[in-house]
Formats: sequence, C-alpha cells, structure tokens
Amino acid sequence: MKNKAFYQNFFSIYFILVLQNVVTLSVNLADNVMLGSYSETSLAGVAAVNQIQFVYQQILGALGDGMVIFGSQYWGKMQIKPMKKIAAAAMMAALVTAVLLFAFVTCFPFQAMRIFTSDVPIIEEGVRYLSIIRFTFFFFAITQVLLAALRMVETVKIAFVLSVIALFTNCIINAILIFGRFGAPELGVRGAAIGTLAARIVECAILIGFVLLKERNLRLRLRDFLQFDLVLARDYFKVTLPMVVVQGLWGLNTALQTVILGHMTAAAIAANSAASTLFMMVKSIVYGASSTASIMIGKAIGEGNMERVMRYSDRLQKMFLSIGILGGITLFFLRIPVLSLYDLQPATKEMANTFLIILSVVFVGMSYQMPTNNGIIRGGGSAMYVVKMDLISIWMIVLPLSFFMAFVVEAPPAVVVCCLNADQIFKCVPAYLMSHYGNWIKKLTRDEI
Repeated sequence: MKNKAFYQNFFSIYFILVLQNVVTLSVNLADNVMLGSYSETSLAGVAAVNQIQFVYQQILGALGDGMVIFGSQYWGKMQIKPMKKIAAAAMMAALVTAVLLFAFVTCFPFQAMRIFTSDVPIIEEGVRYLSIIRFTFFFFAITQVLLAALRMVETVKIAFVLSVIALFTNCIINAILIFGRFGAPELGVRGAAIGTLAARIVECAILIGFVLLKERNLRLRLRDFLQFDLVLARDYFKVTLPMVVVQGLWGLNTALQTVILGHMTAAAIAANSAASTLFMMVKSIVYGASSTASIMIGKAIGEGNMERVMRYSDRLQKMFLSIGILGGITLFFLRIPVLSLYDLQPATKEMANTFLIILSVVFVGMSYQMPTNNGIIRGGGSAMYVVKMDLISIWMIVLPLSFFMAFVVEAPPAVVVCCLNADQIFKCVPAYLMSHYGNWIKKLTRDEI
C-alpha cells in the first residue's frame, strides 16, 4: 500500500507537469512551424530571439525552483506563513530581472541579435520580433512565480489548463496575422510576436484570477507580495542566487550552441532550431520528473522522515532510467513526422535529422542525471553541489571542447552537437555517487518564524 501511495503521488503530479511543459513549449513550436513555412529567414531570426528568452526562462526557473526547495520543506511542516514570505522575495527578484532584460533589449536590440548571428536579414527579422516579444517578460515573470508558489503546495493542474489556453490563443492569432488571413494584414514575425504576447497576457490574467478566487492552500493576496522578511529572504537567496547564476549560465550555454552552429554554416542555425524545439518538447518528460522529485523529497525532509527520503531517492532513480529509455525511443521515432512539418531545404532538414538521432541517445543520460541532480540532490537541500558540478562540466569541459572542435578542428556540425551535449552523459557518474554515498540531505527550514 505504501508503494502504491508513492506511485500515485508521483504520477498525479508528474503527468500534469509533463503535459504543462509540452503544451507550453508547443507555443514556441507553433511559432517555429508556421514561420518555417512562411520564411526560413524569419524562422532563424525568431530562433535567435528565443535564445534570449531561454536564458531569461532559466533564471525565472531557478527562482521558482528555489521557492519549491524551501517551500516544500515548510509544506511538510504545514507552515504557510513563511511560504508566503518566500513567494514575495521570489516575485521581487523576478520583476527586477524582467525590468533589466526589457531595458537591455530596448536599448541594444541589434547588439543583442549580433551575439547569435552576423547575417543581416536574420538580425532584422529578429529585431522585428523582439520589439514586440519584450513586453511578454513582465507577464511571464508573474506567471512563473505564481505557478512555482502553487507547486509548493502540490497544486499543479491549473498550470496545464493555462498552457492549453495559451497554446490555442497563440495558434489562432499566428494563423491570422503571420499570413494575413481573414482580411488581417500580413505581419510575418510581428504576427507571431503578437500571438505570443496575447497568450502570455491571457494566461497571466487567468492565473491571477485563480489565485485570488479559487486557491485555498496558500491564499495569496497582493498584500503578501508587499511584505519583506529579511531573515527568510536571506535564507532563500543564499540557496537560490547560486542556482540563478548557474541556470543563467546554462541558458547562456544553450544560447552559445546557436552561436557556434550559426557561425559554422548558414543552414546549421535553422536545423538546430527545428531539432532543439522537438528535443525540448520531449525533454519536458525530464523537467516533469525533476520538479516532481523536488516536491516529494522536500516535503519528506520537512516531515522529518529521513528513511522515507532515502527510499524515495532509490525508487525515483530507477524510474528516471526507465523514463529515459522510453523517451529516447520516442524522440527517435518522432523525428521524421515532425521534421516533415517544416518547409526547409533538403540539406537543412537532413542536418536536423542527424542532430535528433544524436539527441535520442543523449536523452537517456539526461533523463537520469538531471532529475537526480536537480530533483533529488538539489531538492534535498544540496544546491551548491549541483552548482559546482554544472560550472565545472559546462564551462571547463563542454564549451572549451565545443569551441575547439568547431573553430580549430572545423569538425562537422554533428560532431559539435555531440560535444555540446557530452555533459548529459558523464554527469551520470557523480549523480549516482552523490545520491548513494554522499551527504546531500539538508534541512533548510527554521524552527521558529
């Protein structure tokens, strides 16, 4: 019965988070597919802007993950008041980040685009897209913090509902404004940007309404976000800021993949966009596992049951490996029908197909190491261990090796893609050793608030 309760608890959260991530990423996939059939230059321009957004999303994700790590332990102790104060600190940090990024892309749009490509037509298309998409930063920040606050108390279904609404809103507006249908002007990338902005506004408004009118565990109100507890904020930022730095650098690492591939061949950036979008969709399986593990491990630590924590860790890792094998097979067989949706040059499509075959193998290792590191170990309170491992693996091994292979050896793009994703395989070893033999369980809550 205990095993049954564990699996029921895991999958009740996991499936919703996976579906929510898939549908959320479908918003970008809709932009890519529609723009891919409209113009390959437009697709490449939007792909470059999406790298900026990806870095931003990683930072917001780290702020949210920090909330879940702390909040889940307080949830295990059934202490709601400190959870509200942690949410207030996270919201403040998210909005400050949104303002800074908005100011940067407003003042330096062309410079931001030149980071990713030197192709002038692509830069011009990207700037057109960026001029509108920058307004989504504020709505997205509010939405992500509120969703993370709800994850602390295991409320996840609303995230899926919001994602579905955002997807339909984006697709309908895209279909009308990109191609100029039903008497609307043909706006191309601007139409795609307007669709995404409308989707972000709608999902943010609905979520705020849900939090104010329906949610019953946290009962968050505007006044809760106006308070600032220095002690709890210090606790929160002590763990979260290193995560923000690493997640931001990891997002930058992913963006640099576009830089490397985009400066190798003209087709590589479009091929990478098509391949990485599908990969990110399947990767939702991994993100869902990481988030679910973090919630369950944090709650068990908050309840003070360390034996249960270790038991959960062992079961979860076996599930991660199974998920990875199934996900890798799924990605391998999905690549051909999905790529057929893109109107790309034959050489570009073949390159994307090769990338996806490589990523199908990479996915197996990623599915074990990422939720073990980010879900179990980091969710158990040992965030700094994961921070140090990521800094070493990405910035001392993966990126130097990839730059060397791309620009010194001048290896083919497929070889460079292998180098860029090598850490997803070799990080499996420290993940296993730390989770089985290391001291990764840390109590983060305070006894007196």
